[in-house]
Amino acid sequence: MTVSIPAIVFTILILLTIMFQAALALGAPWGACAMGGKYPGKFPAPLRWACLMQIAILALLALIVLSKAEMILPGWREIADWAIWVVVGFGALSTFLNLITRSVWERRIWAPVAALILISSLMVAVT
Repeated sequence: MTVSIPAIVFTILILLTIMFQAALALGAPWGACAMGGKYPGKFPAPLRWACLMQIAILALLALIVLSKAEMILPGWREIADWAIWVVVGFGALSTFLNLITRSVWERRIWAPVAALILISSLMVAVT
């Protein structure tokens, strides 16, 4: 097993994002910091369920990155070799969307996080 700093950075950022999504799903009044700020305060029930789906997707992305970095799941290596580019694409799209959102809080908080997710996943992809 090798240690990959970019994979660890990526995973820490994803875990922070997962915790934020879990808080939203549980009713934290942070809606102004997500989904373009369209739902300030607590999210309505359907969006809380969407947060749970996002948590599952984010966890899968972390597993792909950690597998590509040869830190876990050696049986996933073949899949991770191409799936890492899906992760990089996710990071690029997320960065773009967080930069153009109407929500000031998303631009201030999540755009930098998304950019770091993009950079760290790209570093894992090219190694």
